[in-house]
Amino acid sequence: MHDDTKGPAVVIAVCGKGGAGKTTVSAFLTRLLLERAEARVLAIDADPAAGLAASLGFIPRITVDDVRTRFIGEVEAGTGGDMAEVVASLDYRLFGALEERGRLAFLAIGRPEKEGCYCRVNDLLKDIIASIADNFDYVVIDGEAGVEQINRRVMERVTHFLIVSDESARGMAVAKTLLDVAREAVRFKNAGFIQNRAAVAGGSGGSRIPEGLRLLGRVPEDVALREHDVRGGTVFELEGSSALEAMKGCLRAWGI
Repeated sequence: MHDDTKGPAVVIAVCGKGGAGKTTVSAFLTRLLLERAEARVLAIDADPAAGLAASLGFIPRITVDDVRTRFIGEVEAGTGGDMAEVVASLDYRLFGALEERGRLAFLAIGRPEKEGCYCRVNDLLKDIIASIADNFDYVVIDGEAGVEQINRRVMERVTHFLIVSDESARGMAVAKTLLDVAREAVRFKNAGFIQNRAAVAGGSGGSRIPEGLRLLGRVPEDVALREHDVRGGTVFELEGSSALEAMKGCLRAWGI
């Protein structure tokens, strides 16, 4: 368990191909980490589909991309004061996008950025998000398919990189590609792999697990989870889930 007296937050970035179940895994992680006494958790929805928000029971009012777009508009229109004033207001605006509920906070990145180079704006936003993260014990990032945007749009300081895949051959190939890209783009300390919607929980995952990926566990197909999703419940209302129990084992295996 992370001790906030010993250093910065544990930052877990969850990635995988579309439909692999990374949003569900991100929601499970958020719930399980919140169950630890006094733990403060920041959940960041970096997927434009905003599935994590629904899973956690949030309705985003404003996103990081909204802040960015407004900032760029003011700069280009010459409104909102001089550059120093507009830059100084960025942190205030971003804190306004942060939604809090007890020990859980939520931040939505929003839709993909518009074309054009605004590197300084992106760097400022990453710095502010990193500053916000320092107020928490754990940060869970639900990324869109791929890893580049985590480095480019959210933060570089990822401590734990988690790849989620199903059992398909294509899923295994994408997982290996994600790891290769992440080694170049994200300065993570630990990498792990979860095989989702597996026929049987636990086990070794067989020889199909790509070399270089550490298998944390296999999360089974779960009727209770599927029915819960149909009803539109949040992850905090989920009961009797074999998938959630399997995720507990994955966290233990990772030493988090």
